Amino acid sequence: MLQSHALVAFVATTDPPRARKFFGKTLGLRLVSEDSFALVFDAAGTMLRVATVQELQPAGYTVLGWLVPDIKKAVRALQRRGVEFRRYEWMPQDELGIWTAPGGAQVAWFGDPDGNTLSLTQMGGGAKPARATSKSARPRRRSLRKK
Repeated sequence: MLQSHALVAFVATTDPPRARKFFGKTLGLRLVSEDSFALVFDAAGTMLRVATVQELQPAGYTVLGWLVPDIKKAVRALQRRGVEFRRYEWMPQDELGIWTAPGGAQVAWFGDPDGNTLSLTQMGGGAKPARATSKSARPRRRSLRKK
């Protein structure tokens, strides 16, 4: 039913100016709009709403993630911008904090200023991101540009 409709991603912040800097400057997402309810960013055609909340208890799992073609390059680029990648004692990770899943995907985790867990993933082992196969089933990309 929803396969032809655009997805909107949500994450919360208690400090919109700090979130604006992190998602805009550090991660490089384009700010589309902001009001007292949320900051809205364009994440490669997906709307990301960073909702303003009074209190936040970060989830104990990944809430947002990006597929990247070269995870080592992406991790190093974010480290140069001050992002610290998380290490988990119980999980084998390389020197950059990258874990290789049994299927070959590589994943690295980091946090936003509110403590939300974010990730980078490079698909591996022949796995490819899911894509629509027919033109009619393919969701239309919508521009998030300000009007």
